[in-house]
Amino acid sequence: MNVLVFAPHNDDETIGVGGTIAKLAQTGHCVIVCEVTSGPPTSTSIKVVEEARKAHKILGVAESVFLELPVVDLHLMPTREKNQPFINLVKRVQPTIAFIPHHGDLHTDHATTAESTMVALRPMHAPMLKAIYAYETLSESEWNVPDGAHVFIPNTWCDITDTMNIKLKAMACYETQLRSFPHPRSVEAIEAQAKVRGSTVCVERAEAFIQLRGMLSL
Repeated sequence: MNVLVFAPHNDDETIGVGGTIAKLAQTGHCVIVCEVTSGPPTSTSIKVVEEARKAHKILGVAESVFLELPVVDLHLMPTREKNQPFINLVKRVQPTIAFIPHHGDLHTDHATTAESTMVALRPMHAPMLKAIYAYETLSESEWNVPDGAHVFIPNTWCDITDTMNIKLKAMACYETQLRSFPHPRSVEAIEAQAKVRGSTVCVERAEAFIQLRGMLSL
């Protein structure tokens, strides 16, 4: 099956879905990662794209797509102009499963990406789609106002015990994005989060998601 992962920024896909991506790739599924923003070419943005490609190779990503939409100012783009690249990609890939950022994340690029992906993933554009999952991103999902509109409350978990090392190896590629512990975007914090999510369902390591839409196969 085709699995489409939308990441507002390079590294979000690894933080939120890295272990699951590796697990899906290992079992023969085609995983496509869409990096939404990168902005104008600079030495830093070019470096981050290189890091993303290295990380994706480690995870087993079949295709990396870079939309190159503006960082931070994504929400300022005209709606039609902003949504169309998402729609075009969904129509081309025809995903069976999609992973998107949590709409309640603090960064506006995350919330805007979530909105645009939900537009693109409407059944009229993606008739093969069976499920949409929102993932959490450390330093974004937990830092917004903790009310009902923003809080991340998972209802689905993926056991990534066997792929945790792959996730951490991929994350290590993002030298420009990693921070020292106790910053949440550190290797230690990412592994600690996986332990916490794993303990919820009595496995060693897990990633947690919110299922936003699902089709029963009966």
